Amino acid sequence: MKAEKASHKRLKFLPVLFRKQDAEKVTSHPGMFLTRALQKGLIHRLNRGNYINSFLHGFPGVEEVACFLKPPSYISCEWALNYHGITLQSPAVCTVVTLSTSVGKKRSVQYQGITIEFSRISPLLFFGFTYQNRHYMASPEKAILDTIYYRKAIPAQDELEIDEVDFNLLSEWAKRFPAYVSRSVRSLSNILAGQCNHGKPVPQKNLV
Repeated sequence: MKAEKASHKRLKFLPVLFRKQDAEKVTSHPGMFLTRALQKGLIHRLNRGNYINSFLHGFPGVEEVACFLKPPSYISCEWALNYHGITLQSPAVCTVVTLSTSVGKKRSVQYQGITIEFSRISPLLFFGFTYQNRHYMASPEKAILDTIYYRKAIPAQDELEIDEVDFNLLSEWAKRFPAYVSRSVRSLSNILAGQCNHGKPVPQKNLV
């Protein structure tokens, strides 16, 4: 009972998402503390060295966990496209774009029925995202570019909802990527331009 009370006390000093290094700050025996907390269901292990303080704080959202695992990073590709309402199909994979070199399918993490995958990007292309609700999310334009960059195409292009997409900004940012990305953006613009003939204009905003 005394050991359990001690664990509860230490957990109060830890955030909802924490690393083993954080546990080392609240106890001189972090390994024993983490093992006992796991056995009692007080915390949840995400992967090696990363934990959720679930007993006190519950389970955070997929996006928050994803960005915590590989900082600096942001959410992009299909997950971000769905987040912004550009695609309506709910993805089973949350793609995290990161500067970390520790990436690939072997590094993926399963969380709440979702596969969190990590993709490395050049520092020159690490832009186009904002902080919101405890995570970083790609803008609609950057999500499109990242999807083309990693997947070589965007699925179901003729079904995209592009009301909030700034095509001037999309074209400008595409110049920073390899040439095939710019070509794909031009092709995408041509496809979506057909929507204008059916009463759905393609947004064109001025860059700030």
